[in-house]
Amino acid sequence: MSEGIEGLFARTEDFPNSHAAGRLAELVGLDEIMERLVADATILLDPTVMTAWSTEVHGDVVPAVTALLDRTPLFVFAGDVGVGKTEVAEVLGQAIAIHSGADVTLYPLSLTARGRGAVGEMTMLLTRAFDVVNREYARARGRDGRADSMGVLLIDEADALAQSRELAQMHHEDRAGVNAVLRGIDNMRVAKLPVLTILCTNRLDALDPAIQRRAAAIELFDRPTHEQRAALLRRLLAGTALTWADIDALAAATGESNSTSHSFTYSDLRQRLVPEIVLAAYRSKAKIDMVLALDVLARTPATRAFVATGS
Repeated sequence: MSEGIEGLFARTEDFPNSHAAGRLAELVGLDEIMERLVADATILLDPTVMTAWSTEVHGDVVPAVTALLDRTPLFVFAGDVGVGKTEVAEVLGQAIAIHSGADVTLYPLSLTARGRGAVGEMTMLLTRAFDVVNREYARARGRDGRADSMGVLLIDEADALAQSRELAQMHHEDRAGVNAVLRGIDNMRVAKLPVLTILCTNRLDALDPAIQRRAAAIELFDRPTHEQRAALLRRLLAGTALTWADIDALAAATGESNSTSHSFTYSDLRQRLVPEIVLAAYRSKAKIDMVLALDVLARTPATRAFVATGS
């Protein structure tokens, strides 16, 4: 770990690695999003791919390609709690590393970077975090513009750090924190560093408009569809006494109904429902079958939709 990183990031993770490969394989129904994000992100590593393509098909580097390469390397992932935003953000580096052959490192901003409330502390910590990542990748590009390594800076619960400065009740320190985020991502764009910043939020409308305008991609994550729930349950419950028809019925039962307007999230299925089914079967020394699964489901409600305090 480089000097100055301690305390700023929850951890760092180098890709590719076997643990991340397993997590990436567990993502169900998000293939299209992942392919799009990987294609977008790998342009950061090798912008010559786009300039070569433009020259080949148009005879020159057209202005549209120049505009594309000048975008801020910023993704915003928005959606309800448990829909896969953070999971995708944390394993995207694995997918990029596999696709490009480059070394990728994840830098998840630690909660300590929010500070303890002292005047100027949050701004100082945010600025330091960006500076550390900048130093790591300042010399990552060769003379041809290609980079053999890439950083992913992850800011989870970003609305707490980059909430809109339009809010009348916003504290001066919070406004300064937003400015620090803007300054950090702008500096990386100007320096053309191979660093991708990802902001995850439950409330897209709470993010400062200036941050939303800069985003190269804003991905909206929904709760899984019936097909996505069924695919995940088939993967998790393979080898049990449940038939494919049983699992399809279980997927239907975890969707919206007359009694609830919200379906199960990925986290509800992976971290609550399926583990509770396994534990119930273990305690009763029985096979995992449909009767047991439905009994557990009846006492395992879906997570309610996120509603911000005061909204």
